[in-house]
Amino acid sequence: MGLLRASQGKRRTVLIAFRRQANLFTGKCPTLTLPRIYSSETLQNASHCVLGADHLRYLKTVLRLKPGDAILVFDGYGHEFEAQIENFSASGVAVRLGAPLPPAQRKIRLTLAQGIPKAGKMDGIVKTAAELGTDVIIPVAAARSVRRIEEEKSSAKVARWQKIVQEAARCTRNSYVTLVEPVLSFADMLKRADSGARKLIFWEEEDRQTIRDVLHNDRCSGAAHYFIVVGPEGGLTREEVDRARENGFISVSLGRQILKVETAAAAILSIIQYEKGIFSFEGDGT
Repeated sequence: MGLLRASQGKRRTVLIAFRRQANLFTGKCPTLTLPRIYSSETLQNASHCVLGADHLRYLKTVLRLKPGDAILVFDGYGHEFEAQIENFSASGVAVRLGAPLPPAQRKIRLTLAQGIPKAGKMDGIVKTAAELGTDVIIPVAAARSVRRIEEEKSSAKVARWQKIVQEAARCTRNSYVTLVEPVLSFADMLKRADSGARKLIFWEEEDRQTIRDVLHNDRCSGAAHYFIVVGPEGGLTREEVDRARENGFISVSLGRQILKVETAAAAILSIIQYEKGIFSFEGDGT
C-alpha cells in the first residue's frame, strides 16, 4: 500500500511539472521535459493543427494534460514547434503552435536497403535504424530472405514499420521521420539507388576492404549520401554481390567479425554516423 501511494505521489508530481510548463509558453519554455507529439499534417507556415484521435487517449488519459498545457509538436519534415493544447474532442486534439524550434543540421543522408529476415527481426532493425538517423529504409526480398510476402501482408508490414519509425523519431528528438518504402526485389532495389550516392554492399566474404578503409579513402571522404545494402540471415549470394558491383556498389566487410542480422545494420550505421554524422555538436547551430 505504501508503494502504491508513493507511485501515485510521484505521478502527481510529474503531472504538476507538466502543467507548470504551460505557464512558460512564451517561446522560452524548457523543451526537454515536454511531451513530444508527431503530427501527420505538415506544420510549415501553420499556426494551428489538430492531432489525430490516436493521440487523444495518450495526452488526456495517460498524461492527464488539460487545455492550456504545453507540448512539442513535429511533422517529420524538419518543422517542430512549442505548442499549447486548446481543446479535446472526439476527433482529436486542437493545438495552437508557438515558437518554432531549429532542427539539427543533417550532415549526411543515409539509405538502408535491408534484406528481410525471419520472424519479427525486421521490427527491431527498423526501429534501431530510425533511431540512428536513417533517412530511408528499403525492405528487400533478397535470395535468402523469408519466402515472398504476399502483397496485402507486405503493405500491412510497411505500414507497421512506418508507425515504428514515427515513434522512434518522437523518442529521439529527431525532427525528421524515416521513410519506409515498399518491399522491393533485389534487382529493383539496385535501380532505386541514387547515382550520386556512395553505394556500399556489405558481404562477409569480402576480404580486401573494410568499412574503415572505405570511409577513410578519398572517394568516400566527402560523400553526402550513403546507400547501404545489408543481407538477411545467411547473407547475400555471390551473384547478388556481383550484380551490385556491376551497378556501381563497393563491396565492404566488417572485418573478421560476423554479426547477426539484427546487429549488422545497427553496427554499420553507428560507424558511419560516428565518422560522418550525428555524434557531434559541430554544425548543428549550438
